Order: sequence, then structure tokens, then C-alpha cells
Amino acid sequence: MLRRPKPTDSEADLLREQQELLAARGQSSVAVVKRPDKRRGDAAAAEPHEQGIQRDVVTIEDLPDELPTLTPAPPKKSRFKQERVRFEDEDPDERLDRHDTHISAVLSRIIERDTSAVPVSLPCITGTAFPKVLHRSVMDSEGQERALRGRKSIFARQIAAQRAKKEDVQSLNDSETRDRSSVSRHVENMETEQPDFSWLTKTMKIHEENQSKLKTMSQSEILEEQRKLLAQLDPRLVEFVRSRKPQRTPGSESASGPVQREDFLNEPLPNSTSPELDHTTEAQESQRETMEDEEEDENQLVVQAPITEEELPIKPQKEWLHMDKVESEKLEWTRDLPAPRKQSTKKAMQARFDFAGTLIPPTKDLPTHLGLHHHGEEPELAGYSLQELFLLSRSQLNQQRNLAVSTLANVLAKARAGEYISSLKGSVLSSLLDAGLLFLLRFSLDDSVKGVMSAAVHALRALLVSSDDEECLDNAFPWLLGMATFPLLPTAQEDEDDEGLDETIKETAREKEEKKTDHDVASQDVVKGFLKMQGLPRLRYILEVVRPSPRVVLDILEVLIRIARHSTAAATQILACPRLMNTVISEFLPCSWAPATSQALSSLYGLPVALAMKLLRVLASAGRHACARILNSLGGKELLSRFVVVEPSEMLLETGEALRCSTEALRLFAVAASYGQACNLYTDLYPVLVKRLQAGNLLCASSEAVPFLELDRIKALMVLLTRVTQTAGSHEELQRGLVSAQGTECPPPPPVVWSHVTGLQPTVISSLKGFVRALDGPAQMSSALILLPSYLLYIEAYYSQLCVQSSFQPVQCLQELESLTSDVLLPLISHQSMQNITSRFRSSSMICNPGLSAAGGEVVPSLPGLGCSRLKTSSTMAGPNTPLSLPTALLYLLNTITSIHKGLTKKFSHLILSDSVLSYLQSCIGAMPSVSHMSAWILHHEHHLLYLLLRLAHKLVPVDPEVAKHAALFHQVSLALVSWLLPGSEYLAHELMSVMTFSHCLLPEGVDGETEVAALAELQLKDRTSPAVGALLRDALQHLPSIRGCYLTHLAHLESSVLSSRDRYLGRTPFVSSHLLPELTGPSLPTDWPFLPLISLYERMGLSAGGEQQVESLPAGSVQSVTHCLQWLLVLESWREQALTVVPPVAKLARLACVFLCSSDLFLERPVQELTWALFRGLTRPAQLEALDLGSPPPGLASFHDLYSALLAQYEAVSFGDPLFGCFMLLPLQRRYSVTMRLAVFGEHVGMLRSLGVSLQQLPIPLEKFTSPMEDSLPLLRLYFRALVTGALKRNWCPVLYAVAVAHLNAFIFSQDEVAEEKEAARRSLLRKTYYLTDEVLKNHLLLFRLPQQNLELGFSTYEQLPPIRARRLESIVGKEVKGGER
Repeated sequence: MLRRPKPTDSEADLLREQQELLAARGQSSVAVVKRPDKRRGDAAAAEPHEQGIQRDVVTIEDLPDELPTLTPAPPKKSRFKQERVRFEDEDPDERLDRHDTHISAVLSRIIERDTSAVPVSLPCITGTAFPKVLHRSVMDSEGQERALRGRKSIFARQIAAQRAKKEDVQSLNDSETRDRSSVSRHVENMETEQPDFSWLTKTMKIHEENQSKLKTMSQSEILEEQRKLLAQLDPRLVEFVRSRKPQRTPGSESASGPVQREDFLNEPLPNSTSPELDHTTEAQESQRETMEDEEEDENQLVVQAPITEEELPIKPQKEWLHMDKVESEKLEWTRDLPAPRKQSTKKAMQARFDFAGTLIPPTKDLPTHLGLHHHGEEPELAGYSLQELFLLSRSQLNQQRNLAVSTLANVLAKARAGEYISSLKGSVLSSLLDAGLLFLLRFSLDDSVKGVMSAAVHALRALLVSSDDEECLDNAFPWLLGMATFPLLPTAQEDEDDEGLDETIKETAREKEEKKTDHDVASQDVVKGFLKMQGLPRLRYILEVVRPSPRVVLDILEVLIRIARHSTAAATQILACPRLMNTVISEFLPCSWAPATSQALSSLYGLPVALAMKLLRVLASAGRHACARILNSLGGKELLSRFVVVEPSEMLLETGEALRCSTEALRLFAVAASYGQACNLYTDLYPVLVKRLQAGNLLCASSEAVPFLELDRIKALMVLLTRVTQTAGSHEELQRGLVSAQGTECPPPPPVVWSHVTGLQPTVISSLKGFVRALDGPAQMSSALILLPSYLLYIEAYYSQLCVQSSFQPVQCLQELESLTSDVLLPLISHQSMQNITSRFRSSSMICNPGLSAAGGEVVPSLPGLGCSRLKTSSTMAGPNTPLSLPTALLYLLNTITSIHKGLTKKFSHLILSDSVLSYLQSCIGAMPSVSHMSAWILHHEHHLLYLLLRLAHKLVPVDPEVAKHAALFHQVSLALVSWLLPGSEYLAHELMSVMTFSHCLLPEGVDGETEVAALAELQLKDRTSPAVGALLRDALQHLPSIRGCYLTHLAHLESSVLSSRDRYLGRTPFVSSHLLPELTGPSLPTDWPFLPLISLYERMGLSAGGEQQVESLPAGSVQSVTHCLQWLLVLESWREQALTVVPPVAKLARLACVFLCSSDLFLERPVQELTWALFRGLTRPAQLEALDLGSPPPGLASFHDLYSALLAQYEAVSFGDPLFGCFMLLPLQRRYSVTMRLAVFGEHVGMLRSLGVSLQQLPIPLEKFTSPMEDSLPLLRLYFRALVTGALKRNWCPVLYAVAVAHLNAFIFSQDEVAEEKEAARRSLLRKTYYLTDEVLKNHLLLFRLPQQNLELGFSTYEQLPPIRARRLESIVGKEVKGGER
């Protein structure tokens, strides 16, 4: 054995030991092997043998060939491993679950490449059972191919062989048809298997049958079949298929185009983010020719070949990396764009916009240098869709983000203006908000790029602000109560989650709001959502730190104004936002500034901005506390002093901006004075204000036209003086209240007293006289008509406050009023310009023309607006030449004058008697104006006009016989107006009900003998148990004051609203809390307010769930209250039926039913029963009975059946057989109403039939209503028969239903109509049972019934003997000969 070498051995020792080993031929401890180079392939491995090169490789046992990795590396994946390796014992379901966990994983991750243009190759059919295995020897034998391919691995050579095989098959299958190719796609992935092609022949056969059948069908039949198929499919599947839009590349469209055009599933999504363009085919050719042209256009795309290397605009070079092989599919985008459609199509398409927001038709061919073409889904079409703009807005490139947001801003502006309504299906605004536009704009506001930030502000302004709305509100500011506006709050949505919960368990509104996410809040209210996203601090940062361009500053100020109009809470948030208002005031309302150096301002910082002053004015209108905060904490008083004193020409500003700043300062001063605040400034600035007043008069007296901005400034000054005068008039009242308050809270007296304003009246009256004279001059007439309303309102405020002053001199005041009437008012009323204004009442009225309130642009519920873009251009009450402001101011003054000097009342009668005014009032009767934010703000002012017209007419009725002839007209309009008045007008409703609604002089029917006429009409009634209607009406007229007191008592819950509305209407400035009206939820009073006492009593008493009456007795005075309510209802139904047309007949019946549900004996009280009988007969008149629809639920109830169930239980418990209650129970049992109520009577409540003793003469409804047509409910017919046979229904107990049951059973058993087998069997069974009845009377009634006749004792007539046809029918069933009705 050889020894191991030692460290001490020399080189000679080692050589000697090697020779000994070779001589002994022993086994070496190491082995020499020849290993191929993996990187060079098998060919490289064979080269050393061929070249004779010997390489020694030393290997050590138990030592791995490669170094182990420190961290576990992912295993290498083979392309064919999953397809080739299968285990016999492996469960296929487990394999599917492992690789395809859920269908959503496949549908959401796999994006299939469009292979419609690639012919599918089939595998070669061989005689072997399994595919041939590729061996290395086969690959090595291909020497020539190896020389061409070079050195490649086995894997690469396998892939190359498969591709070559596909190319060979593709060249053989180019001549196959497209249908064959589309069918063969199902076997594209079966190349390594040997399939059975028997199914292919069957599939082709079915496909050919379908094609032949489609050719024989018309286009309408195909569409009908498509609709049927869509109805049968799962809607979610249809939505999924629709959402998978094909790739619109030219190569893919060439093969799939014709199929897509006919695919009915490829319709637009109803809830798509983007609206779709609606284009219609031009009617130049027939439909057939149009379809053929479209097919030709598609075929032109089909023959387009894939792009070749020669067609490339840039030739690839060999030096370029990975460009040794050109992939044509990836270079299709370099090809020239295809031409757009030559003609329009009926197919809905995606809307596309240019950078200005203009809609681009898909047929329009625009040049590419405009930058509107891009590599999207439809590269041949110019423009950007909303989805693409959203995508670009989140781009990493600043220019793309800026361009996208700016384009969205332009689209929003045009959508708000309504430019897309006629071209697009759906709402652009709604689609954008649903897609998250508000969040996108909020994110863009945080962008660090100034351009993107500015574009986001502009888009936010386009979304929230309407310039037309602001202009209309500014124009209405000097009108009567023009400061008062509705908050722009979305309509509140009722939360059904808290229904049925105790009040202590229900969550408060604040708790619910805190739980909502930003998305939930923004979807319900856009402004509130923006505030929740901390939008105000970001706007403050932009103003304070970024200091943007003038346009961005103005946009931010307009956005803040719109937010302040949202609600008092929103205005408070603006004031509470740290440093926001301080920045606005310090930067844009400075007390000193340098003049602008150029016309185009590069920055607004350090210069006065009128919008900043307007923002203060709108914030001050939100509440007196906000106004006090602006005046005291933010330096508002100093601002007013600065901008009111300086003349616009001395402000070192552009003329228009200087006038706007001065006007807004006066308006802010007026708002502060309307709360009784800042009046000490009036005394300080009195000389300046008087000088302005005199200068305005001189300006209007000149022959030159006065600019509109100057007129706005004069009107703002008059509004300020009017509010100061009202505040001064309340000084003595508050002084007396402060003395008598004795510790209770009372506002302090204002610093201005009556003597401070008495000097203004002569100047104003002289101006009025000049304006009336100026009406004759064509150049001055327009200015005079614009300024007259403000001056008239000041005169009204002066004289209304003068009457309550201690220095009031009645004689002097009456003389002044007479002079004012003769010199100003009467000439103004008789002037032609005033007649022209009144002639436009009817055509411009929002009440008479509800269609005028339709939105001119797009409106979404979460972002309400006034919709003034359409009103401003049309001849309406809100137009530039409105017929509203001047007549309202004139009538307001006339009512005050006639209250002070009643002798002047008759002089104004010709204003009421004019044909235009009477025609306008006549048109208001029966009108049903719609209430929304778009109509409410102008309806609020039109209601004032109507109210003042009616008040003046009411004063004229007793003194002028000509006016008294129209008393009924005035009363009808007053009744309608009570139901129309909106929140904030509760004082007008109280005045109408106190003065006019229950006035004797407006009910001439009670004086003209109408009650006697009604009594004569009642003589035909045979029932003498109740008095005539005439007597009841006379009694109601005698109790009108008590009736009025009853209704006012039941409206006591509105007392706080009435007082707040009164303070605002009468100008009691120290008590006005806010100029934001209550939230718009509909009219102040319900439309069924005449039933209010009855409903209130029912709600107070209440019923348990089972319908049992509670034990508590009626409150004191309840019978009297119900009596007054029924008396008033009788008056309205008899003489003012038009006033109750807004209440459906089913609602009237449901309200009257409260008489029986309130108590166990209320309906038995004689006055209650007499009045209810009269009202019930009115409801059952032929016209009313036909209009009574019990199928529709009454307002406030889920269904009428629920109410009827409660009435049934109450009748069984407490009716005592009362005929009135019985008639109420019989009314819903008419044949045309739901069978469920008849089933309830004869099924669950059959015991009530014994007490339902209403006679045929007492029934005010024709019996034919119950018996015709024939009953078709088999369960009910069986219940009829059972009730008759068992004796539950007898003629002496319930004669009405006895006749009804006999009539229906007779018609059923002797009917010859073909019916279902079940009904035929029941018919024969009932006839057989009837024949064998032992009760001969009942049997004869059922067999011999002839016709219902209500005037007969039985309620129907009978045959003397059985008619032959009935006898034969009976004989065929019974089997015996029947004669004369006997066996």
C-alpha cells in the first residue's frame, strides 16, 4: 500500500511515488471526466473529441458541482412542464382549484391577445396513439438546419420547430373561409394531442343552419330575437361581455369588424362613466343601401395586410439591440391612421372632446397637427374621452396633467351651460361626479406644479359656480325681500334605518355625518364633500403661499361665494378657517394701494377686488352673528368707511371694477343695517350718503343713458337707506321694550333714531316725481323703470314706520299721502309702460307656466342650482326686463297707504280690474307649479306679488261693486296660494288665513242664495234622516270665525316660523336672525291642510298595531274641532271644488275615515254624522266615483288595504250597525277594486255581515258598481256560497251584499264561457250544490236571478220559471229533467 505524501517530501519523492503508483496499476482516488460546456450546446461538447484536445477535469466525491445559494432561489419554470407532466392518481378538481382559484382571477388578470386575424393551424393527424417524442438524436441529425440556426439549446430548438410547423400549416389554411377559421379557434391549444374531429362537422353544420336562417329573417325579427335572448341571459354575464371592448387596432379590426357591428351585446353600458354620442343615419338613401355601404367600409379594413418592414417609417438597423427580428404587431401604431367613418351610424359611440371642451363628431376628419390624435382605443378618431382625460390627469408628466384638468374644466363649463343635452345620452356632469371627479380635483389642488393647481381651481369653479345664477341673485338684491335666498342644500334623503326605533336610540344627524365616508358625503352633497376633504385650508394655502395669477384668485373667490350660499354651517366654516378671511381682506381689500401700471394686471395682490367684498356680503347674509364677526373681528367697519366714502373715480382702479367695489360695499352696508348693525356709520357718513343720493338724482335726470353699473350702485344705496330707516323706526319700540323687559332678554336700541332719517323723504319723493315724468322720454324711460322699485320701497318703509312713532301727525301724513297718490302713484298706474308690464304677467309667470323652470343646463341632485342660464335670456319673471319688481314694490306701497288712508282705496280699483291682472289671476286657478331650487327662488317673489294683489283686492271688495263681482276669483286664488307658499313665507300664510280665507265678503255664494239652490238639489234624495246640504252650508257660514280660529290653533306649531317670517317681511331689523331662508323641503303647508284638524286628532289618539281603539277619551273640544273641519270641507266641496283638486279622491276618503278611527263614538255625534254624510255623498257622485282609485296608495300610507283592515276591525268593535260607517265599508267592495278587500270581508271578518245593515235605499252608490262585471275570483265565489249556505249572509241582515253575492254566483254557475278545467269543475260543483239546497228561497234566488235592480225590495228581479238555457245546463249536470224550477 502506498503511503500518503508528507509535507517534508521533496519534489523527487513525489515523482518517485507517482512512478510506483503507475507501475502497480492501482486505483486512483480521483477520476478524470470530459464534461460538455452547457453554454455552447451538444455540438460544442463534441468538438474536443473531434479535434483531439484532451482536457482534465477533477471531481471530488460527495461534493456538489455548483456552490449552494445562501437564500432559497425560486425553482426554474418550464413552458411544457404543466402540459406534459400528469399523475394518474391526481384529482383534476384539485388541479383546477390549485391553478384557477376563482373565476374572477381569470377574468381580471388575463388579457387575451386578439388572434382574429391569425389563421388557426390544426395538428397533423398520425397513426400513433401518442405524439412523437423529440429525441436528441433527431435534433443532432439535422445537420443543415443546425448550420443555419447556429448554436441553440434543446429548448430553443423545440420552440423554433413548433413555430415552423405553425407557419407551414398557416400557408395551407389561407384559403379556408372565415367561418371555418372562427370555429376552429376552439382547438387552437390542442396541437400536442390527437383530438376527435367528429364534433367539428356537427358544429359547422349547425353554424351553416344558423346562417341560412338569419338570411331569411328581416332586420326587425333579428332585433326581436336579440331582445329575447338578452332577457334570458344573466344580466351580470351581459354586463361582463359588454365591458370587454375589443382592441381597436387596424390589424385586429380588420377581421373582427363585421362581427362587432352586428354583435348586439356590444351596446353601450347604461352606467358607463362616459356618456355616449348619439348620431343618427342621414336619410339620403334607403336603409338597405346604408347597411351595404357600411359593410363595404368594413371590408376595406379586412383586406388591410399587416405592416411590413418596407412600410416602416424608420428602417431598423442591425446594430440596434433586439431588432434582429421585426415584430409587425408591435409596430402597427407607426402606420398612418385610417380614415374616420364616411357617414354617421345609429350605433352609440364614446363621446370625444377637444381641448376647448367641444364635442367632436366621429365622422369629422381633423388634421393630426392639432394634437387630438393619440394611441388610445380608437386611434383614428380625434379627441379625448372622459376616461382618457381621467387617465391623463394622473400622469407623471406635468403637461399632460395640466392639459387633462384644463380640458375637464372646459367640458364642465359647457355641460353646465347645457351644450351637450341634444348630442349626448346621459348627463356628463353626473357621469363625472360618479367617476370621482371631486376627488380628482381635490388631489390636483395638492399638486406641486402651479399650472396643474391653477387648472384644478378653474375646474372646481366650473363645477360649482354658475355666473348666470350669481347675476340673477345680484339683480334681485334690491327687490322686496331680495336679500333673502334659499340655501343651496340638496334635497334631504330620508334614512330608513331608524324607522321604528325609540327616539333615545336613534342617532343624531351629527353622529350619522361623522360615520359617513368622504365618498358617501360627496355623492349626496358635493359642497359638503369638498369641505370634508379639507378643501378650505388648501384654498387658503394657494391664496396665501402660492399667490397665483389673477384668474385663479377670482376663481377661488367665486368658489368661496358658492360655498357660502350652501348653508349657514358652510359660511361659518369659511369664517372659522384659520387665516383664510384674514388673507382675503389683507390682500384683496386693502385700505391703501398703488395704481395699476398696466391694463393687463399680472397680480391682484394689494389691489381691491369686488368679488372679495361680495364674499363678505354673502357671508354676512348667512346670519347676524357672522355679520357682527365680519364687522368687528375682521375690520369690516373700516372697510365700509374706506370704500363708501371714496368716489369710484378716485379709487385708482379700472372704472368698472371701481363701480363694482363701491356697489358691493353699499350692499354689505345694507346687509349689516338689515340686522340693525353698523348704523353708527350711517350717522358718521350721513353727508356722504345724502350727496350720493342727490348725485344719483341728477345723473338720472340727464338726457344721457346711465350705465348699468351706475344704476346698480344707486339701487344699492336706496336699499341701504331703506334698511336704516326701518332700523331707526324700531328705536322707540326697543326703548320701550328695554324699560318694560325687567330682566328678560331684549335687543338694545340702535344708535340711529327717527330724526336721523326724516330728511331723506323729501329728496326721495322729488326723485319719484322726476322718474314718473321721465317715463315719457325714450332715453330716460329704461333707467326710470329700473330705479322706481327701490324708491317706492323706501317710501313704503318710511310711512309704515312713521305711523308707530311718537311724533306721528295724522293730518299731515294723510295730506302727504294724497299728494303722493295724485302726483306719483295714479300717473304711474295709468302710464302705458305700467300697462305693458302687467300685460306680461301671464306669459312670464312661473306659476302659470311651470315649464319655464326647466333647467337650461345639466343639473345633478347633489349640486343644486338656480338654472338661471335659461331664465336670464327668456322673457320670464327673472329676465332682464322682469315684470316683477316694479308691480311688487308698487302694490307693497299701495297696501301700506290704504291701511293708513282708507279713503284712497277706491282710487286704485282700476289696477285690479285691468284685463291683464284678472286674466293672470284666472290662470292661477288650478295651476300646479313644481317646486325645486330652479323655480323656488323666483316663485318666492311671485308669491309676494300674488299676495299683495289679493290684499288690495280684499280691501276693494266692500267699497267697489265692480271689484266685488270677482270676489269668488280672489277667494279661489287665495286658497291656492296658501298651499303654494314656501318656507320663509309662513307670515303670508298666516295673514291669508286670518284675513281672506275665511272672509264672508269673499264667499258671495252665501249671500246670493246659493244655499237655497243646494237645498233644492237635495230634495230628490229619498233619505230624510240627514238635513239638506243647504242648511249645513248656512250653519257653516255663520261659524266662519270659529272655523278660522280652529285652523289657526292647529297651525300653532308654526308660530316660531311665522314670527321669524314676520320680522323679515315687516322690516323689524333688530329681530332678523338671518337672510338665508329655511331649507327648501316643499310648501310650508301640506296640500291637504283643510283636513288638518281631523288628521291631528287621529295622530293624537293613535291606534295600536292590531287596530284596537285606545281607552283614553277624546280631548276637550275635539268634537267641536272635527265639526268645524267638516264644515269647512263641505264649503270647499260645494263652492270651491277647484281648491281641493290637488288632493286625490282616495286621499279625501282616507282622511274622512279618520272620523271613524279617532274614537269609538265620534262618528255617532249628530253634527259629525250629518256633515260626514254630506261629504260622503259628494265623494260618491258619478264624476268623483270614477276618479276614485283605491289601487294607488293614499299620501302617507303604504296602501289603502292597510287602512281598510283597520276600518274592518273598528267596524266590528264599535259600529253598532251605523249606516254611515256601513257605507264607508261597502265603498271599497265595488267590483273594479282589488279582490283582497272583498276576501278580507268574507274571509277574516265574515261576522261583520250580521251588522252591515245598510239598505239599498241608503246606499249612495249604484248597485251595478258591485255586480258588474262578473266575479272571476274562484276563492271569493266559494266564500260567497259558503256565507249564503251557512246563514252568515242573510237578506234581512246585509241586503246589499246579499244581492251582490247572489248576482255573482248566478252569473258564474250559468256562464257558458270557456274557462280552465279547475273553474269548470267548481262551476259544475256549485250548480249541483245549489240544486240540492234545502233552503228553497235561497235556491230560487240563485237559480232564478235575472237582473240587479236597486229600487226593488230584493235588490234584483227574478224569473218566474227557469229559462230553457239554464234548465238544459242544470239537466246536463244534475242528470234529471227540470221544469219550471222544480225537480
